[in-house]
Amino acid sequence: MKSLQTTFVIFSFLFFFYSVDVLVLSSRTISSDPCDPTAQQDPRTLRSDQLTVLINGYSESRIPLLQSIVTTYAASSLVSSILVLWGNPSTSSQTLAQLAHNLTHSSFGFNSISLIRQSSNSLNNRFLPRPSIKTRAVLVCDDDVEVDSKSFEFAFRMWGSNPDRLVGFFVRSHDIDLSKKEWIYTMHPDKYSIMLTKFMILKSKYLFQYSCARGPVMANMRKIVDKMHNCEDILMNFVVADEVNAGPILVGAKRARDWGDARNDPDHMDGQGRRGLIGEVAQVGLSSRKEKHRKRRGECIGEFHRVLGRMPLRYSYGKVVNSVGEQGLCQKGGKLVLCDQS
Repeated sequence: MKSLQTTFVIFSFLFFFYSVDVLVLSSRTISSDPCDPTAQQDPRTLRSDQLTVLINGYSESRIPLLQSIVTTYAASSLVSSILVLWGNPSTSSQTLAQLAHNLTHSSFGFNSISLIRQSSNSLNNRFLPRPSIKTRAVLVCDDDVEVDSKSFEFAFRMWGSNPDRLVGFFVRSHDIDLSKKEWIYTMHPDKYSIMLTKFMILKSKYLFQYSCARGPVMANMRKIVDKMHNCEDILMNFVVADEVNAGPILVGAKRARDWGDARNDPDHMDGQGRRGLIGEVAQVGLSSRKEKHRKRRGECIGEFHRVLGRMPLRYSYGKVVNSVGEQGLCQKGGKLVLCDQS
């Protein structure tokens, strides 16, 4: 794998006045190899009581929402650091500098937020191992999904009980179209095999597995991601399922607001008096082009299967929930209701 070219400048005034580590574009270039074994953290030193948040950012229209999401995670005691991975090469340095400035004002004194301009728009970059990650777990998430704090905490607890698995709130399935004899990307009401990066908690060592291990086979699969400009989440599911021979774990969320889902009503108010935000956010997402998007992701599954030579994805069933209530039905007031319902 070619060396990653990381370009950055450190804005000193942010350190002195806000104590936030912010990296943005400058004319200086520092070469580093994210796959250099000597650059990896010693697994024995990684923290288990916190995680690192990796938020993918690309669209400038989503910046207000991105800032809100960063603020939410910065307020959590479970978060060790936040890395905002900006993948849009056309975004101006001035825009990123303003974003960095705004993040400092919304961080509640949280002193480990990094805004990193990626060297390219490759979706593989969101899974690069980074020396600044000092936790056993990472949360890989999108810039258009807001999750309530209790659901976030519960998902992290579930990952702690199942650290080899992918844990999250949004799932899909692979399947095979027997009539066409091809793999497809779909949804099933009773099973799932793919955890989406809308919200995905995983072991940080899988970043190295994805980006640096498995030689030419994995390199060829990463090339498919670049060719399709899609499917990096599916490939991570291949990596993990192939390692543990098990599917992901779906966790029930009290509130997981997906602003980027094309099924949102574009004329609906966002709850803070902002009309039109939903439509703007939904339109820029890859998944907003639904039919073409599903077909392309089915093609990815087929290509990954062809290159790897086997199908590692495994189905999981059911959903882990945070509360256990009465499920029995009782006759009350002439109606059948849950017995613990007054």
